[in-house]
Amino acid sequence: MFGGNKDKASGGSGNQSLIGIESRIEGNLNFSGECYVDGTVKGDVSSGKAEKAYLSVSEGGCIQGNVYVPVLDLSGKIEGDVYVSDKAVFGATAKVVGNVHYNLIEIAAGAEINGQLIHDEPKPQAAEAPKAAKASKAEAESYYETEATQKAG
Repeated sequence: MFGGNKDKASGGSGNQSLIGIESRIEGNLNFSGECYVDGTVKGDVSSGKAEKAYLSVSEGGCIQGNVYVPVLDLSGKIEGDVYVSDKAVFGATAKVVGNVHYNLIEIAAGAEINGQLIHDEPKPQAAEAPKAAKASKAEAESYYETEATQKAG
């Protein structure tokens, strides 16, 4: 169970958290390093600003909330939106009820995703993100105004 996946982004940080089969957490869960969910988490799960964090949800694991991580290995269930900045791996028993935002994705036959798959490019540094978002929105509005003017004229 621990250390079996070679695609982990944790870089061997040594920080490991385990939510056992009989465990139930009610509230948000923030972690760094590696987190293994075999029980239930009722709340959002996030690795915060950790660039190298790995979340594994086993076949019996369940998260009822949004998930924000760089790397996700899902064999269980997530009821909420999923935001994966690096790689998402969905096993044959994975089930998501919500939208999945991803950079790279791997989906096994049998996995269920009841929501949209939304490809997101890697984000720039946090300080640059708001400027980039405003610029791209302004560029898009300008483009569509130009298109509308050309079609009307």
